[in-house]
Amino acid sequence: MSEIQRPGALYQQVAAAIREAILSGEFAPDSLLPSEAQLMARYGVSRPTVRNAIAALRAEGLIDVRHGKGSFVRSSGHPVLTIDRRISRTAEGKFVMPNGDIWQEAEEPSTYRTRTTKDTGRLLQLDTEEALFGCDRLLIDPSTGTRALHRTLIPFTTAEAVPLLAEEPCKRPAAIYWLLTQDGHRLTWTETVRAHMPLPDERTTLQLPDATPILHIARVAHGADDRPLFLEELRLGADRAELAYRITADKQPTRRTRA
Repeated sequence: MSEIQRPGALYQQVAAAIREAILSGEFAPDSLLPSEAQLMARYGVSRPTVRNAIAALRAEGLIDVRHGKGSFVRSSGHPVLTIDRRISRTAEGKFVMPNGDIWQEAEEPSTYRTRTTKDTGRLLQLDTEEALFGCDRLLIDPSTGTRALHRTLIPFTTAEAVPLLAEEPCKRPAAIYWLLTQDGHRLTWTETVRAHMPLPDERTTLQLPDATPILHIARVAHGADDRPLFLEELRLGADRAELAYRITADKQPTRRTRA
């Protein structure tokens, strides 16, 4: 039995002792923790104290509780999926997404009309309450089971200039890029990545473990004069995936020399 002789509530002391055992490697990643009865005997505490300690470690993201199986140490290994964020173009001018073929649609896409929020308006350089076409998809990678929420938002001003977009705004991004270039746009892209804790519906839909943040990727396609044309968002669990980027150096403008 490991005696608990630390300041703080008893369950916090037990949580600290289990945390040390995890970080030291005594309880290895993906391993099953000792049962409640074993932890009670090890630390000389009651069942409610053990349960409160486990709940605290779940909230920290160190432990997963799998119903009917027990408490497991959260894996700290390499993500199961690497998402390449490059955009390629074929000889015919069509756009190809490097990971475009890994995702399957888990359900029918949802098309709707919406308006810009403070966040989407900032990315699209529009005021709030500007009209948008929205399309939501739930995607799944069949080889790893990774789930992702995908959204495209097209301003009415963009769709009005490209009739096919107004008629069918729920096209995949590569098809939207193609239509925009056919309309004469020379596209460039910007992308931002941030992490946040999931809302309850996101956690349920993405089947996230406790205390798991979301990676929220926002990609904006720009046309002439750097004007944003449409926004693509991807949200998925930070425990499942990592993002890969190819970085090239920009050309510096030629300096003019005085005669």
